[in-house]
Formats: sequence, C-alpha cells, structure tokens
Amino acid sequence: MARDAAPAGRRGGPRPPFDPELAGPLKDLAAALPPLLPDGIAAARAGAAAMALSRGQLAGDGVFAVEEHLVDGYQDGPPVRVLLLRPATAAGSAPVLLHVHGGGMVLGDPTSGLDVVLDLALELGVVVASVEYRLAPEHPYPAALEDCYAGLTWLAEHADEAGVDPGRIVVEGASAGGGLAAAVALMARDRGGPRLLGQMLSCPMLDDRNDTLSGFQMAGAGLWDRTSNRTGWDALLDGGSGGPDVSPYAAPARAADLGGLPPAFIDVGSAETFRDESVAYASRLWAAGGRAELHVWPGGFHGFAVMVPDAALSRDANDAGLRWLRRLLAQS
Repeated sequence: MARDAAPAGRRGGPRPPFDPELAGPLKDLAAALPPLLPDGIAAARAGAAAMALSRGQLAGDGVFAVEEHLVDGYQDGPPVRVLLLRPATAAGSAPVLLHVHGGGMVLGDPTSGLDVVLDLALELGVVVASVEYRLAPEHPYPAALEDCYAGLTWLAEHADEAGVDPGRIVVEGASAGGGLAAAVALMARDRGGPRLLGQMLSCPMLDDRNDTLSGFQMAGAGLWDRTSNRTGWDALLDGGSGGPDVSPYAAPARAADLGGLPPAFIDVGSAETFRDESVAYASRLWAAGGRAELHVWPGGFHGFAVMVPDAALSRDANDAGLRWLRRLLAQS
C-alpha cells in the first residue's frame, strides 16, 4: 500500500460541513495558505514572521509587563528564550500558562497565537510564559520538546524570580503547540519533573501516522490537511513519520499509558484533520482514570477560533476554555 493511501474502511466519505459563518472567511484563508510542502517552508516562515507581535504590541500600553529570559537548555541543550508576560491584574505569586506556539513544527515564534491566550491571562490574572523552541527540519525531534521542557523546569525552579506559583502551572498550546504541550505533560510525569496543574490542548497535533478517518475526509479541504500534516511530521521526524519506532514524546497518540497526567481541556473542530486523534486522546485519558473535558465544535476548521475570533462558534470555543481554566484555578 502506498504511504498515503487510505486503509480499508477509512476512505473519507462525505465531509462534515463547515459552519456557515466560517465558510466565507475560510475560502480567503485557504487561498492565502495553500497546503504546505517541504519546499514551501521558507515562504511560510516569512509569512508568519511578518505577523509576529512586537514588544510594544504585547505590552498593550502597560496592560502587560513584558520580560525576556534566556534560560538554560535541558542537560546540554542550547539556551532557550522565554517571553514572560504579566498582566496588571496578576497579584503576588500568580498562576502561569506555559504557552507553546503552533506552526506545524516548522514555523512560528513565541508571539504566535498569543492573542487568545493573553485575553485569558488578563481575565484571570494569569502570567503567560511563551517558549521559543527550535524548529524542524533543521532541528528534528527531540529539540523542540526539550526546549519546551527546559522552559517548564525554569518556571518551576525560578518561580520567585518569575513571580509565579510553581504549583499552578498549566501547559497550553494549539496545533503543533498542543501536541508539544501534551508531550511536555508526558515527559514531566515520566521524568518526575514539575507537577502540572493542567494541560490545554487546542486542535492538537498528536499522531504522526496521519491515517485517521477525519484526515482522509478533510484531505484537500480547510486548513492543514493531510499533505501539510505529512510535511510537518516528516520535518520533525527526519522523514520517519508513520514508522514503527516513533517515540510517544514525539507523537503523544503513541503513548501506551496515559495515566497520572494532569486534567486536560481538549477542543477541536468537527471539520478538520485532527478531529479523530483529539477525540481518541480524550477517550484514552478517561480510560486511564484521568480528567478531560472535550469539545468538538460543529463545522469548525483547523484554528477557526484564532483565525475568525468574532464568529459565534469561535466565541463559544474561547469562552469554554476560559470557563475550564477558571474552574481549574478555583479548585487549586
């Protein structure tokens, strides 16, 4: 069977419809963001860099205090840059969101995807720490994950310096950032590292095998289809995605044991590649005795809540994350 051929019983079939309010904006987004191929990574990076937020934009006229820290890499790894954003509403030793940006493992920077996260932080008085991790294919697995883990250990070990509560760290990310956030939670458990309060995984990139029904359904549609997904995973795994020996820290869907992990918030669109792997991950967390809140947003495409934030479905999705985080912090 060809590498990208559909297994028996997984030949897509009809696609779930896109939410009517999202369908129009999606046409424009899809035209501007075609499927990612290896020779298109440089151009995609340039486009992402053009949207990077400046320090002044992050500060928002004093709404956030912005600091940069260069922290020790894990073991012999290179130093890692961490952006620390403290809202004026944060008091004392505040909870902290460890933000892991998206970008298919191959693009993005610490400011990517911060808009929604900073809204959460301002509402709840939570500090945000955003990690700059090394990108594939120049830096394949485990570079990005080790950089994210270094950011976590620095937060826990320098909590007084950062002005955060080491007992209330929530790791958070979307897309590739969601996959890396899930992997950070696995690694912290297995290394006996900092104890996480929770994990927020939005449309997470969890499974390198690229063989789910939703992946085949959405091939050639929406944003980040199977072609883009293969490009990202092959970059991360040096061409070895879908093979038998991929580490569960690279692709958390491969983890045999999901017990002992922090409470999870997982959300995903019904009309996107990552739908089925997200649902399966939540189901396996429950099966392992864990806590997980799962939302599958009807008609949502990949990244809809960030790309079209004023749509009704996007507002509902962002509100659900806010409510979950508020409950989690109250329970702590």
